[in-house]
Amino acid sequence: MRLMVSGGGTGGHIYPALAVINELKRQDPDAEVLYVGSHRGIESKIVPDLGIPFEAMTIQGFKRSLSLENFKTVYLFLKSVHQAKKLVRSFKPDVVLGTGGYVSGAVLYAAAKQHIPTVIHEQNSVVGMTNKFLSRYVDKIAINFEDARAQFPADKVVMTGNPRAQEVANIKSDFSLSAFNLKDDVPTIMVVGGSQGALKLNQVMVEALPELAKKSYQVVFVTGPKRYDHVMSQVNKMVSADNISIQSYINNMPEVLPKLAGVVGRSGATTLAELTALGVPSILIPSPYVTADHQTKNAMSLVNANAALMIKEADLTNQTLVSAMDELMNDDQKRSAMAAAAKKLGKPKAATEMLSLLKEVSQS
Repeated sequence: MRLMVSGGGTGGHIYPALAVINELKRQDPDAEVLYVGSHRGIESKIVPDLGIPFEAMTIQGFKRSLSLENFKTVYLFLKSVHQAKKLVRSFKPDVVLGTGGYVSGAVLYAAAKQHIPTVIHEQNSVVGMTNKFLSRYVDKIAINFEDARAQFPADKVVMTGNPRAQEVANIKSDFSLSAFNLKDDVPTIMVVGGSQGALKLNQVMVEALPELAKKSYQVVFVTGPKRYDHVMSQVNKMVSADNISIQSYINNMPEVLPKLAGVVGRSGATTLAELTALGVPSILIPSPYVTADHQTKNAMSLVNANAALMIKEADLTNQTLVSAMDELMNDDQKRSAMAAAAKKLGKPKAATEMLSLLKEVSQS
């Protein structure tokens, strides 16, 4: 297979694409892959560092208000479509996969216009602007949440789940919580506000630490690298406890997650794919700073299945947070039921299913 992939801007668009590439290479080591991203996106560093052939384009998104920048956006889009058409003619893909981000709009549009088989993947419950635009041109649309189905042409939609889930589900972890100066035989919950941390969650956690220091369960608090020093300057004046570990960043999260009894965090699509693949109960605090409040809708898919609790950021205080953590961590039966419900939602074969869809489309 010759696979062209495009997705960028955030890890939520990039990691599902990489999971599909890894599964393709596992099944067919001779397969050829070309990843097309943007100059400014983090994919321009991540993808080449993995040894995957990479082409970069200059593109930007539309402003939602009236702006002269939108004229530049249209120009860059048309220029990127022209560049993408040349890449398609040169690489000659059997199929093109788009996983979101503005760059995938130009690439998938160009491929579809040249009658190359195309598939897009929508990670969230609320469809992004790029995928909504592309839905009329592509052959198939893979989804991760059932809520997304009704937002697309019905005859094109296939439920695959998020390919990232399969990578996490297949990891054999020998991680020990002793790396955090904690015990392996004590139930442990991690509090993390994403790779950069979350300001409100960090503030609330600092206030909650004196109470959490009294608990029988353990807590790993991940601040985000840029916020660590500020958090520690506040914490050092307040509390020191052997059941709490404060970390700036965790670079091996898939190895750590299976050792946890629960997670407090955001409800981005990749996070939820990982939690459900492993069956980890969670307390979700959706980011209010995302398009169409899609993280709340993502979170509700788990809450409605009794796989997670949810606290809106507007309702987040040290009291509401500690109360939810106690509800999860002090009730083994509830935690076990939530874990089973999360696991039931998981798609541990998502990358394989996505690859099967790509092969089907390429041969039709």
